[in-house]
Amino acid sequence: MNARISPDSAIPGPAPHPQAAPMHTDEPAQAPPFVLPAGPLSLQQPARAGQSSATQQRGTIVDYFFRTVDAVYWSFVWVFGFFSLMVGLAVLAAIPVVQFLTLGYLLEAGGRIARTGQFRHGLPGVWKAAHVGGMFLGVYLWLLPLRMLSDLSVSAQIVDPDGPLAFRWRFALVAATVLVVLHLAAAIARGGKLRYFAWPLNVLWLWRQFARGGYYTRARNAVYDFVVSLRLPYYFWLGLRGFVGGLAWLIVPVTLLAIGRRFGPVGFLGGFLLALVLLYLPFLQMRFAAQNRFRALFEVGAIREDFKRAPWCFLAALLITLAFAVPLYLLKIEMIPREAAWLPSLVFIAFIYPARVLTGWAVGIAEHRPRRSHWFFRWTGFLPMPALTLVYVFLLFFTQYAAWEGVWSLYQQHAFLLPVPFMSM
Repeated sequence: MNARISPDSAIPGPAPHPQAAPMHTDEPAQAPPFVLPAGPLSLQQPARAGQSSATQQRGTIVDYFFRTVDAVYWSFVWVFGFFSLMVGLAVLAAIPVVQFLTLGYLLEAGGRIARTGQFRHGLPGVWKAAHVGGMFLGVYLWLLPLRMLSDLSVSAQIVDPDGPLAFRWRFALVAATVLVVLHLAAAIARGGKLRYFAWPLNVLWLWRQFARGGYYTRARNAVYDFVVSLRLPYYFWLGLRGFVGGLAWLIVPVTLLAIGRRFGPVGFLGGFLLALVLLYLPFLQMRFAAQNRFRALFEVGAIREDFKRAPWCFLAALLITLAFAVPLYLLKIEMIPREAAWLPSLVFIAFIYPARVLTGWAVGIAEHRPRRSHWFFRWTGFLPMPALTLVYVFLLFFTQYAAWEGVWSLYQQHAFLLPVPFMSM
């Protein structure tokens, strides 16, 4: 039998017998012995619990503050990456042949949403775009002082070509160029993050890395891994196949529509066929991007079945695709200089990307629904769609009279092919 410990005593009773069987009871285990402090009781002890609670509360507030700051920072980085990505796609779209990368990215963005049914997968590479965009921004900001010094040097050269003032400005320009180039090279070698461009001691860091040895190998591997992670061959191949498949669907009806400029009945036939093709082509391209199969571009029966499971989603996607494509024909009226070709391409990306994303979402919703929708939703979703495509074809026919490239502009279907105003740029 265990000896009971008195709360007023600090000496425990005798230990239980080693061979005693444990006693099963529903009562909780007894608390450890209560030992009075050696000194007198302090009247301030209850306040310590309050202080501990206040300290915990202050710690919670501080943690919440830093979490909020961290969330705001990464949100800003994401937004910056988004705009950097859009600008990068516009620049690539303005370069012949390379522009297939842009088409491949747009298809991949919609294809990922079609596979998962979630919009958050529709911006692949946004964090890498933030990194690259920060690098270009840092370089651009550091080149501004050099441009200012260059203007001053040229002005001094015009006023007094052989004078001391012109010599000083030339010397200042050369010295500043050397320092800025060294700083930019060190900042990029350190990782290219935007904060490194504001740090003045990157050259010392680079010197220490060379002194340690093996820096070239580490830098080479890091650059190689980053370039491989961009998946440029994949996007190019995806865009090229998507272009070929889309052109295979469009070439016959667009040609008949173009002939309709001289032979009206042929034009009506081409317009009807084009309106029929547009009912399927956006969704066929998303199915191809989601499954990465070229044959998926011609599986019309699968698109019909998908429509029956998400008819209103298909209607919304087709409406946005055609509605966002029409205003872009205004940018085809006059050719612009090649140096500024990326500016209209940026507008094209801004309109076409949401359409691709929404089309991928419609296909993803249909793929993840096990049952067909009610006949009411199927019919109310289908009836407006032929009317939308016919209106689009009607407007498309008259764009050839205002476009810079005339009839050839009918073949440049930016909503389904390359997102550029002029394919010859």
